[in-house]
Formats: sequence, structure tokens, C-alpha cells
Amino acid sequence: MKAMVLAAGLGTRLRPLTDTRPKALVEIGGRTLLEITLSRLCSFGIQDIIVNVHHLGEMIVDYLNANRSFGMHVEISREDDLLLDTGGGLKKASWFFRDSEEPFIVHNVDVISTIDLMRMVQVHVQRSALATLAVKQREASRYLLFDDQDQLCGRRHGQQTELVGRAANSQPWAFCGIHVISPLLLPKLTEQGAFSIVDAYLRLAAEGERIQPFRSDSYYWRDLGRIESVQQAERDFQENNF
Repeated sequence: MKAMVLAAGLGTRLRPLTDTRPKALVEIGGRTLLEITLSRLCSFGIQDIIVNVHHLGEMIVDYLNANRSFGMHVEISREDDLLLDTGGGLKKASWFFRDSEEPFIVHNVDVISTIDLMRMVQVHVQRSALATLAVKQREASRYLLFDDQDQLCGRRHGQQTELVGRAANSQPWAFCGIHVISPLLLPKLTEQGAFSIVDAYLRLAAEGERIQPFRSDSYYWRDLGRIESVQQAERDFQENNF
């Protein structure tokens, strides 16, 4: 099985930590977010990984080289001229996955969790999904909506709701930044340039493709997009919460 680590973001909410280093090299418990993510993937038997880079990307390349990619096979997808967002980044790196029929994992580098990735894959395969998204019930500025058949049917941002399917009994869930994706999705990414993968998911759900949730409330999870979240994760690490 293969994976992609999304590490190209600017990390603006983590300044000043990211003034002189990419967010992938911010540390928790003496380990970089990139090392933590790679180690998590490796613990599930994943050895082939592609990492996209943009902001201070050469520092990530040098870091991987200095650490011999932690014994894994790691490719780099460079987004030097234009930050492509999640969907555009995956589309640019899609060549890495096209020689396999296995589902693959996409994992934000600024997310720490104990989510059972292999269980996610099992659920993905059992339901013949095009994409399976880790979600939680938590406070968030944006929510994905799923109907009573566990099918993506819309999203909500503040007071604005966009529906692409039946709204009956829809449930709002906050996305956790971890996906399991079928390679069959890749040729369906018809969007161009920089675009959000969520936009593509909504379009595909409207076309009848199965985009489903993996409910992750029982697992530890933290988004490290803000300074205070990094500080809390450091405390969680000291208390052995992950």
C-alpha cells in the first residue's frame, strides 16, 4: 500500500514557528510532524510514500536525505511555482499511484491521531467506496454532511449550506485530514490548477460516486494548525496520550 503526505502548506497560522521552517518540520516531543506521520504510516506497513512540498520545500528534501527517509521509499512532488491545494496536489502526484489497484492513504502532515488506518481501509474496501474520510463530532468552522446511507451529501460553512444529495437526516461531521482513496478516483479529477479535494468529492458525490465517512470519535486526534494546538499536543505527548 502507498500513501501521500500533504506537506506543502504555508503554515501561516503557525507563525513565527514557520517563518524559518516548513510546518512539516515543526516538532512535538522532539520529533518533527513529518517524522511522526511517516512513523505512523510505517507502523501500518506502508513503505512507499510521496510528499508534496512548497514553502521552504528544500528543507524537507534535505531533512529526508539526512535521515535516509527513515528507511522508507519517499518521493517528492514539488509545487515550486504554485501551491496546488489538496486536490491539485494529489492530481499532480497521481502518477505515483497509477501502477496499483490498491487503495492509498492521504494524510495531512499537521494532523496527529491514533486513528486505525487499516480499519479505515477495511471499511473502504467493504463498502466499495471511491473515497473514505475520517471524521469526528467536534466544533469546527466547516462540516461535511452525510445522509443516513453514509453518503456525502453536502457541506456547511457558518450559515451557508451546500447540498449535492438528499438532505433527509443528514449529519454534520468535521473532517480529520485523513483519507483512504481508490485509484479509480484519479482519472475523475477533472478540475484544473489549484483546487480543494473536497470540491471534487462534492462533485463526484453529486454524480453518484460513493464518498463515505469513517467515524473516529473513539481515537485521539489533533489538528496542529495553530500555535496553541502545538502547545496542547506537546502536553498530550508528555502525558502519553499518543
